[in-house]
Amino acid sequence: MSNGRDALFDLMDAVLVSRSVSSFAELSVSPVFRQRWPSLYEALQDGQPPQEEWMELYSKEIRSEPQIVIAGDQTAWSRLQAQTL
Repeated sequence: MSNGRDALFDLMDAVLVSRSVSSFAELSVSPVFRQRWPSLYEALQDGQPPQEEWMELYSKEIRSEPQIVIAGDQTAWSRLQAQTL
């Protein structure tokens, strides 16, 4: 079971350090994923994280006040119909 937990931990590290992931199997070639690539699937199949406890932790982290989101358009295409950019 510890190998599965190690693989889950490595999988979380690979997700966190990867800029973009185009396929699930791509995570297995991340430098931080130190397991054999089939263990990626075995870890997800065998691993059962404590969902209720995690949901409690997640719900504590959700902010209740609104956040300001600023978006910018960096495209080179002109938008003649746009009233504002």
